[in-house]
Amino acid sequence: MAENIPEIAQVIKDAKAAFKAEFKQEAEIVVFAPGRVNLIGEHIDYNDGFVMPMALPLVTVIVGKKVSGEETTIITTNPDADPPKKATIEMPNKNALVKTIPPGPPKWSNYVKGVISNYVGETPPAFNALITSTVPTGGGLSSSAALEVATYTFLDALVGPSAVMPTDKALACQKAEHDYANVPCGIMDQFISVLGKKDHALLIDCRSMTSTLIPVADPNVVVLITNSNVKHELTGSEYSSRRTQCQQAALLLKKLSLRDAKLEDIEYLKSINASEETIKRARHAVTEIQRTQEAAEALKKKDFKKFGDLMVASHNSLRDDFEVSCEELDQLVKLAMEVKGVYGSRMTGGGFGGCTVTLVQKSAVNDVIAHVKKGYKGKPTFYICKPSDGAQIVAK
Repeated sequence: MAENIPEIAQVIKDAKAAFKAEFKQEAEIVVFAPGRVNLIGEHIDYNDGFVMPMALPLVTVIVGKKVSGEETTIITTNPDADPPKKATIEMPNKNALVKTIPPGPPKWSNYVKGVISNYVGETPPAFNALITSTVPTGGGLSSSAALEVATYTFLDALVGPSAVMPTDKALACQKAEHDYANVPCGIMDQFISVLGKKDHALLIDCRSMTSTLIPVADPNVVVLITNSNVKHELTGSEYSSRRTQCQQAALLLKKLSLRDAKLEDIEYLKSINASEETIKRARHAVTEIQRTQEAAEALKKKDFKKFGDLMVASHNSLRDDFEVSCEELDQLVKLAMEVKGVYGSRMTGGGFGGCTVTLVQKSAVNDVIAHVKKGYKGKPTFYICKPSDGAQIVAK
């Protein structure tokens, strides 16, 4: 059976109780931000292309309270976080010209420090906060963006009403990940965590920073996320190298980015004897951008067969041309596609572990889970998810 996703209300209740036990005071501010699953459009956001994620009912919750002085204390309940689970942060002086906080251990606290340092507007006051999450760490469902966006939303609740645009909030969180976690991520994860909407995926144009809501609300079709439970860290060299390889391909083509490249440009790369690696990376980017646009149109028409075919083609490209899949992910996709009622399946997220996403008829989802459990060599975790809302302030 699939995992029961905890109700957000229960997660909040538990977090408030833990906060009270730790700090001996009541939490006054409650916020959450979701993780995401990308339906199609992988490793394309940093190529200025189109991506199509949806926000998940898996969330990061932060509860807390403003305190006097300049020392912030944060606690995480995440069992995967590096110790210690409590960290103190000296908040920036409101009158200082430079309002950045230096990064430092524990690593998980750097996401919070980065968002505080990049917060747009009034310098936030000191606070006590407890962080808890139902987004699996290292699963490719963007636990990092959920933490960043939840932190930004918490700061919004502390400071008060803001005229800052949602896209600027997402960009501030992205910069935090670049500077404090050393991950040169694209904008997709933070964007969907801020702007997600119930019963919709979001087609994001990563060049113009505009988005289009795509309905995903057919009661007979579900999104099944399967966690391979193979861990990965995007701070490794592979993510950075893929981004660099795409930039090098764009330079050879004299393009601003691979968003501007076409299939005939792949032939040009071959003609100038570009490396096989460069050709493959460019081919994935060009074809994946095209697939994502086609997938959005298919979803609008409820053409789930076409959408599923595009998902499989996306996975094959990520496996063969972008080379970011792994044996476990390939096996999960193969097993899912063997079950009647499955439209499509693919790896999702950065790769080298994490999750697959499968579009399947509701009546067949239990068959898929049973078949994968029987055939997969590891111990998978399953989540049946519906598109959910983005970050919210629950109380302040």
